[in-house]
Amino acid sequence: MPDKPKVGFYWCASCGGCEESVVDLAEDILTVLDSIDIVFWPVAMDFKKRDVEAMDDGSILATLINGSVRTSEQEEMARLLRKKSQLIIAYGSCAHTGGIPGLANQFGRDKILHYVYHNSPTVVNKNKIVPDVRYKDNGYSVTLPEFRNVVRTLDQVIDVDYYLPGCPPTPKLLKNALFALLEGKAPEKGSVLAPNTALCDDCPKKDSKPEEIEYTQFKRPHRTNIDPEKCFLAQEIFCMGPATRGGCEARCIIGNMPCTGCFGPTSRVKDQGAKILSSVCSAIAGLEENEIEKVLETIPDPIGTFYRYALAGSLLRRKVSLD
Repeated sequence: MPDKPKVGFYWCASCGGCEESVVDLAEDILTVLDSIDIVFWPVAMDFKKRDVEAMDDGSILATLINGSVRTSEQEEMARLLRKKSQLIIAYGSCAHTGGIPGLANQFGRDKILHYVYHNSPTVVNKNKIVPDVRYKDNGYSVTLPEFRNVVRTLDQVIDVDYYLPGCPPTPKLLKNALFALLEGKAPEKGSVLAPNTALCDDCPKKDSKPEEIEYTQFKRPHRTNIDPEKCFLAQEIFCMGPATRGGCEARCIIGNMPCTGCFGPTSRVKDQGAKILSSVCSAIAGLEENEIEKVLETIPDPIGTFYRYALAGSLLRRKVSLD
């Protein structure tokens, strides 16, 4: 009996939801496991770095790496898995476009470390100690991963073959992607393995979206009685649907919450945040500067709203530096 194709999974800077999404395959995971051999998945089984180093180059058919790249260890493992894998899939929003961790690019490394170890309300650190990358004491030494200056998307570090978007990707997309690879039916390199249409096309509320919208304010969902049958934008509730790729099965919309943009842009959009910002600004009621500012002030966190998952991969991203 021939060996089954080898597949790996790895977790960089992310919350772990992408790892959980593999388990969310439910009974379908048995079908997947019948077809592949998982040779590296440290969050689920006891694998070591040396196990990967001992593998032949290119011996893994595909490795799905989730999470953005923040530390030297994550970069090192990404490069190692690139060498050992025929295909690399950026799995989930963080690997694809930077995700929530990418919002840290608004701040410098020292500012982040200072807050985490000095000023965070839950930390008591009277001596103001910050971990060193290398520490020696009494003849012993300890080395920690280096906290890089910026958060990077996976393709800013290594060559990526495919992207599977979402926070996290749906079980349906994961299953379809794996079997497309196993059956040799994968699309051209660089493809996003999800529909190339805007979420609005799949939205169950789309028939209620008006032709023309004039925003006088933006209401926050937790402070609003949301009409479950009406388009969010028509209710002046901010929704990333017009600038976001479909394929998520509109799960947030069905749960009566607006899209926050986790599937990233379609191929026709170069910058997801700029796309929605252009759409919003063109529909603001009022022409005077003070009228426009009054409307925009109802969006308390513009970067976190327009670029919640996409800052690290956007046109606004910080210059990549390892200093």
